[in-house]
Amino acid sequence: LGKMETGMTQIMPKSAPYVTQRIIQLSLSDGMSPVSPIGFVHFGSYIAKLGDISGGYKYVKLARSLLDKVSRENAGEVSCFGTQVIAYVEPLQAVLEYHDEGYAAAISSGDIIRAAINRLFG
Repeated sequence: LGKMETGMTQIMPKSAPYVTQRIIQLSLSDGMSPVSPIGFVHFGSYIAKLGDISGGYKYVKLARSLLDKVSRENAGEVSCFGTQVIAYVEPLQAVLEYHDEGYAAAISSGDIIRAAINRLFG
């Protein structure tokens, strides 16, 4: 589901929230997994797009804190999407640091697409 999330966002954007919802449902019912931060960061992004930036920011922070607990293998993707919400709440210097962290995490996990995106924004 985590790999489907980004593809769905680009190919079938109206269906992407259903994938996010399913990731969160599975995370809450069966426990957190390495894919859980992806679901929460996308959910936070959706909430922020609907106008509740502080609510979206809480879910982005949750996703970032889950990275330390479950797995950092998706840190590049979480940084890509999460920093777009964080930029409205925290100083831009902090956002640049998050992109640098996302770049390093994406490179270490072999995710060159997320590494390039984090480098581009950072």
